[in-house]
Amino acid sequence: MIQKFLMGNEAIALGAIHAGVNLVAGYPGTPSTEVLETVAKQNDGSIYVEWSVNEKAALEVAAGASYAGARTLVTMKQVGLNVASDPLMSLAYVGVKGGMVILSADDPGPISSQTEQDTRHFAQFAKLPVFDPSSPEEAYEMIQDAFACSEKWGTPVLFRPTTRVCHGCASVPVREQYEKHEIEGFIKDTMRWVIFPRTSFLNHEKLEQRNPKLGEEFSAYRFNRLTGNGKKGICTSGISYAYTREALECGTEEAYKLLKVATAHPFPETLALQFLEGLDEVLCIEELDPVLEKELLCLCGKHHLKITIHGKLDGSVQAAGENTVESVKAVLKDYLGLHWEKACDPVTPELPVRPPVLCAGCPHRASFYAVKQAMKGRKAVFSGDIGCYTLGNAAPLDMVDTCLCMGADVTMAQGLHRAEPDTVNFSFIGDSTFFASGITGIINAVYNQTDIIVIILDNSTTAMTGHQPHPGTGVRMMEQTEEEAKGTPKEISSKISIEKLLQALDLTSVETIDPLHFSEAVEAVERAAELPGVKAVIFRSPCIAVARPQNPYQINGNCINCKKCIRELGCPAIVLENGMPVIEKSLCTGCSLCSQICPCDAITPTA
Repeated sequence: MIQKFLMGNEAIALGAIHAGVNLVAGYPGTPSTEVLETVAKQNDGSIYVEWSVNEKAALEVAAGASYAGARTLVTMKQVGLNVASDPLMSLAYVGVKGGMVILSADDPGPISSQTEQDTRHFAQFAKLPVFDPSSPEEAYEMIQDAFACSEKWGTPVLFRPTTRVCHGCASVPVREQYEKHEIEGFIKDTMRWVIFPRTSFLNHEKLEQRNPKLGEEFSAYRFNRLTGNGKKGICTSGISYAYTREALECGTEEAYKLLKVATAHPFPETLALQFLEGLDEVLCIEELDPVLEKELLCLCGKHHLKITIHGKLDGSVQAAGENTVESVKAVLKDYLGLHWEKACDPVTPELPVRPPVLCAGCPHRASFYAVKQAMKGRKAVFSGDIGCYTLGNAAPLDMVDTCLCMGADVTMAQGLHRAEPDTVNFSFIGDSTFFASGITGIINAVYNQTDIIVIILDNSTTAMTGHQPHPGTGVRMMEQTEEEAKGTPKEISSKISIEKLLQALDLTSVETIDPLHFSEAVEAVERAAELPGVKAVIFRSPCIAVARPQNPYQINGNCINCKKCIRELGCPAIVLENGMPVIEKSLCTGCSLCSQICPCDAITPTA
């Protein structure tokens, strides 16, 4: 073994490689993204790696390979598992041949997600095993166990790290040598691989018989641990276990038992009963939902145990948000008489409130502003989507009226139009999201003859999750030069044209405009608004993170201090100094939008 300093996601990726993974497919989503990227960087050419068009496609690609005996890993965040749930539920019944691990990274907080949903519920719903690592070191070992479990029981396995495990760093012992997995190949067997209703019924029975056996096996699993003694117990899992251990280092007045659960489903009942023996009460500390708490309540009822279970359900632990060492200390202080004084903790200043904003020079700002100006005096609703451009909802743009989930902007605009036909309905969708989940909605609009304007914000990347490629970029993950091994993929395939796709769908009109050509952008929107049917305006301008910045702009003596540049654009590069607007040159990318709207020609490029 050698020691490597790794981020949790890097440790997971390395663990998958050392487990002999043959294929990795996924869709970018914080906090999961670096897993697939690390496999791509560490790939010796024997592992197939792809960014799939969405999570459903990724899981189905992996399923095909697993049917042939390949070991596969599918990566996504927790809301991506919703998209993949259709094949997931069927795969639970059909099973796999090669080990399949589905990594669904949960985001307590939430820090960068629409929901705080808990993947452990999906494991219970789909009747699948789930592994819940508490540290990068554990994640490296545990994902290898997950592959072994999957292959032994012929089932997909869920792997559920949370944000602080994914993005935390540690010195991880890793193997120097490992064996690669040989693929047997697909063996035709319609009774196994074709999901007929009768087959599903029989397989459901097998699942119900299997899971208690798997729960018994998990009771002896090395990462499920029971320590200590006393009349009080603490049950915890994942990163909350690390927080609990750190909090308990402060010292307590009472003895306690500590149960760490790494496999919430099937629940390790035998180990849990050993834990409950002799206890008067138990405190459950977990993220996000009271999964362990409910399992212990059921177990107490099943075995008629008079034990009080505390946790989220009785308000002992907060019901939402992520745990921290400090929050766990506060809970344990009363429960165990924890010796902890806040005065002993390092004093840190309170951070200023910093709401997220579009970057200086972001082309989406120009796109939103062009639509806003084109719709002045008209009744319009702007349906948004998931991506950087969700930030168009902030003042002063105020251009995102709805945001539900990926692709919903296109279809929600259709429903809004049916409810209020006199309103001009816009949908804003990014280029990556268009390919992931927007095309179906556009087909629906054309088929049902709905009057909407689709604004495609094409910045030539998947910006919010770290600038991953997508079908419109002509880039894949596999072919990389030695210089590109640091993470910049090589262009090797044909770009899929958004214009050609839309034209093939027979939209009323399709126009492509650079939103930074402001007057042309406004005119394109005005033209679309006068036409019936489904119209599309593609605002194409690269993200500032992938484009070379131009000369920054400056404000000259013509400024009349009207502050229009600040009031209407909200660009973070334009600030006030002594009551006058000033452009911060270190932030300005030279997009020229502020110059184009200035009423007195007071904004010009620097030499």
